[in-house]
Amino acid sequence: MIEGVKHIVAVASGKGGVGKSTVTVNLALAMAAEGYRVGILDADIYGPSQAQMLGVAEGTRPQAAGENRFKPLEAHGLQAMSMAFMVDTREPMVWRGPMVAGAFQQLLTQTAWDDLDVLFIDMPPGTGDIQLTLAQKVPVNGAVIVTTPQDIALLDARKGIEMFRKVNVPVLGVVENMSLHICSNCGHGEPIFGEGGGERIAEEYETRVLGRLPLTMAIREQVDSGRPTVVAEPDGDVTATFRSMARQIAEQVQGQQTEGPSISFSD
Repeated sequence: MIEGVKHIVAVASGKGGVGKSTVTVNLALAMAAEGYRVGILDADIYGPSQAQMLGVAEGTRPQAAGENRFKPLEAHGLQAMSMAFMVDTREPMVWRGPMVAGAFQQLLTQTAWDDLDVLFIDMPPGTGDIQLTLAQKVPVNGAVIVTTPQDIALLDARKGIEMFRKVNVPVLGVVENMSLHICSNCGHGEPIFGEGGGERIAEEYETRVLGRLPLTMAIREQVDSGRPTVVAEPDGDVTATFRSMARQIAEQVQGQQTEGPSISFSD
């Protein structure tokens, strides 16, 4: 088990661009609003975005906590760690897979997490090195899959679910992001990316749709400015959806055996 962490929830998607980091940060903030001690680890080594979403100023570095360990940064009541706190984010990370996997492991194990109930891991898109490292080295209590209702996104979300199944990590549910676009002028709702996709995939894999999120400019503007929706509009409808999702996740994770899933790979 990771020291200082009771439960670990990975937030993943098969493909990029479906709003996974936005969902992760708001889920973490919603879980904190429900009264839990929450951390967030940005595992997207090539494109870390949590620093900006949490409003952490560029160039902010973590303090040392003894030899080879760092204190997580605090933002909006969350404990946070990201590659963005270690390097110049304007420089590209031109690294091969093993270096990326090694960096992820260091961020996870060398951060001095302080008595967290839940650590959310914002996974990079795909099913590569970091996902394998996570599955082999970390007792993950569950995964949340983020998708849009679009068929192409669902195709990739399936791969994400299959990957977690292979490594015995329970899929806690699917978040359908950008499920309905509401016109800011007339209020008319239109399913730009199609509809019913989350339902179909949840049914197919015997999991649940944790919630649906609209495609709105406000959600995007709020994370870009470092004040995600749950902080910016604590009484809004979108925050209510995130809090409902957080409660469902907490319920499922607490209902598990305390030692977490066993992880095995078969050829």
